[in-house]
Amino acid sequence: MTLSLLQLREKHPRFFYRGYKVLLEAQTLRFSFDFEIEPGICFSPEVTVQSVDQERILHLGPAVLNNFGFHLGLMEIPSYWKAICSPEIVVHAGSLDEYQLTWWKDLLISGQGEFFFTNNIDFTKPDFVRFEVEADNDATVLLYEDQLDNKVLVPIGGGKDSAVTCQLLRRNGSDLSCLCLNPTPASLDIVRVSQTPEPIIVRRRIDQKLLRLNEEGYLNGHTPFSAYLAFLSTVCAVLFNFGSIAVSNERSSNEGNTFFRKIEINHQYSKSFDFEQRFQSYSRRYLAKSSNYFSFLRPLYELQIARIFSRFPQYFPVFRSCNRGQKTNSWCHKCAKCLFAFTILYPFLKEEDLTRNIFSENLFEKEELVEIAFSLLGKGEVKPFECVGSVEESIVAFYMCVKKIKQEGSLLPIVLQSVEEEVLAQQPNMKERTFRILHSWNNQLAMPKDFETLLAREANL
Repeated sequence: MTLSLLQLREKHPRFFYRGYKVLLEAQTLRFSFDFEIEPGICFSPEVTVQSVDQERILHLGPAVLNNFGFHLGLMEIPSYWKAICSPEIVVHAGSLDEYQLTWWKDLLISGQGEFFFTNNIDFTKPDFVRFEVEADNDATVLLYEDQLDNKVLVPIGGGKDSAVTCQLLRRNGSDLSCLCLNPTPASLDIVRVSQTPEPIIVRRRIDQKLLRLNEEGYLNGHTPFSAYLAFLSTVCAVLFNFGSIAVSNERSSNEGNTFFRKIEINHQYSKSFDFEQRFQSYSRRYLAKSSNYFSFLRPLYELQIARIFSRFPQYFPVFRSCNRGQKTNSWCHKCAKCLFAFTILYPFLKEEDLTRNIFSENLFEKEELVEIAFSLLGKGEVKPFECVGSVEESIVAFYMCVKKIKQEGSLLPIVLQSVEEEVLAQQPNMKERTFRILHSWNNQLAMPKDFETLLAREANL
């Protein structure tokens, strides 16, 4: 039975970030963290970076490593704090200035929007949460100010977007390596197919006590994972001397899912351009002065990325975008993520290639996916809380699918028939809107000019 928010906040008024440790064990760098929910519930999660160079560690020194440990611990807080939503977060592990206090509170609120929505939590009250610093850690922390090498680190999640980033940078001569966090078979397969060097492997361990609390009725829900990845990839970039971190967040992630308490809720907030800008400023001020974190695919919609991806059939059998099927390295064929991926690829591939080399069936023939299709098209109460495209590009994608099948002289399967009758029939100017999406370029970007030029050339824009 889920406990009420009021019960949890009264029972657990304070969440403590007690401390962190940085340990070098052979060629593994281990960061561990100590959290406490008052009274007396303690957590000790950890993250380990494999195959680090000991000379590089000595060069960085304890002050820089302490700073990284402290910040990785800060980024773990949302995963554990969300169980109780205590009114106060007390930081003992290190110091935060006023800029940082505001920055971390903003991330906690914006990055947890979906969690607040799904648990019906009013997060807008002025006293909802505050950070307090009671630092008792004497360890010196230090911004890394040395120049980093002209190399690119690409985090790989297993989906088409990171495959496109890796493939385009690789074939255009970038000196790059991949980063895999708790690597899935799909992520390792993408690294293998792209023929990049052995990836940097990181293992993150969640304290199992958190899962037991969830079973007992404590709160659970979405956390800003891509924000965690931003901090982790920056730490790894410095550890392995990479000057750039090219993530694969696209224009579509800027669009929210719904409004709650008059505030937009975005499942993909920590993939958005707003977060990207905020993190760039924070990272150069508090983590590594010359580190360059940016999204390589920011100018493009998911539909445009799918068109590029369709040129690389070597990835078709190995990429996976379904969260439900992650543990089994499969597509579930039932969720919004599966249907969206199928839809944006359909216009650019032969049906037999899509159903034989990627999916094992035609998802447009599954009547149970009709309502999910409507939600992607803005006809549900909320846009699905998944990493899917904007409503406009979904309309365009479904329109392209319908047009393709009609041109082939075939009958529309149930999903497309329903979409045409209930949605597309009321949509004007679809030819113009399709052209606009497919030839769109978002100038809200934060990547170096040479990367921008490369992507524009590959996207034929």
